[in-house]
Amino acid sequence: MSETRSSPGGRARLGSGGLWCLALLFGLLGCREAPSQPKENAREAADAAPPWAPRSKEPTPPRGMVWIPEGALIAGTPPGRVPRLADVEMPGEQLVLHGFFMDQFPFPNEEGAIPQTGVSQTRAQAQCKERGKRLCTELEWERACKGPRNFTYEYGDRYRPEVCLTGRAPRMLPSGYRTACRSEFGARDLHGGVWEWTLSRWGRGNPAELYSLRGGNSAVGELVGRCTNAMAKAPDTVSAEIGFRCCKGEVNEAKVSLHVERGKPLEQRGRLDEALELQLEALLPADVRQTLAAEGRFRPTSVWDWRPLGNVPLVVVTGCAGEAPRRRCGLFVAEIAPGAPQVLAWVWVGLFPPWPRASKWDARRLWVTGGDRKSFFRQAVLYEWGRVRAAELMRKIPKEPD
Repeated sequence: MSETRSSPGGRARLGSGGLWCLALLFGLLGCREAPSQPKENAREAADAAPPWAPRSKEPTPPRGMVWIPEGALIAGTPPGRVPRLADVEMPGEQLVLHGFFMDQFPFPNEEGAIPQTGVSQTRAQAQCKERGKRLCTELEWERACKGPRNFTYEYGDRYRPEVCLTGRAPRMLPSGYRTACRSEFGARDLHGGVWEWTLSRWGRGNPAELYSLRGGNSAVGELVGRCTNAMAKAPDTVSAEIGFRCCKGEVNEAKVSLHVERGKPLEQRGRLDEALELQLEALLPADVRQTLAAEGRFRPTSVWDWRPLGNVPLVVVTGCAGEAPRRRCGLFVAEIAPGAPQVLAWVWVGLFPPWPRASKWDARRLWVTGGDRKSFFRQAVLYEWGRVRAAELMRKIPKEPD
């Protein structure tokens, strides 16, 4: 039986039996098995900030504006992704931008209002300043459009013309009419309507005083509807298709910086290195390889450097498989980018080794002459924003094709 004794100070003291009971009680409570917890959750708990640490709180946007938080922007379009304009866009360089506010709609930034157009870049700056704001830089605009996941279009990576009504001439619809045309940050009507002035000079190696515009619309919606697409205009340009929207906060100093390398549109060079020749041949479409195998190995007859745009070095390889009169001839266009080469197109040209020639008016067009048992013919090979395709074959050959 336990015993309670009084200490000299007058406080009650448990006897040995009472102490044993308390020890047993605390032992049972303390040794009770904790609920099992996955290692991942335990790791997250260990990495979590202590409960007394201050949590960052996003600022409340002014009326009619959205907050674009600090984060990484993959600026431009990485090589190998299409569509792409390599002489205008950065090659997918990662930049970190600090947070800023952006108007939800183009000026006057009112849902249901028609965006204001017919203003110069200087006037657009002044109208933003009158409201305690400023023009957005073009990379701030791109960040707001791409969202936290760096989408190609504000709504995702797959082109969907119905979302922002792109692929047509710009239409002055009321702001907010295209309800789904918004980025994950909440910026709306970035495409499908007006082109928007930015604060940024056109940093693409052009000495003229030009400024960058973003957004807009055109018949080539897949290209123009991308968040990275841009256009250059003189700052005093006034157009019914050009408007603007405002931003607020410290300006992000990050700029588009692009060195553009150009050269002759088409230039013949020496034979390909045999290892690279075999590597390119292995990349040909399966049906092409199968057809060529029936005649023999494809053997190059000429190699050309094709530069349809600045910063787009392509290789054109012509050749045939087999012997006359059954041989099969053609050419392929390849991109020799860092890493693995990529074949962009194969074009059959009949029984004779093809001979390409650059258009006098447009470096993005090659003319290729070939022939079969019917007649000689000419065919255009076109470079279109990272893709290459063959146009319709022409048997009646004009004297001077354009």
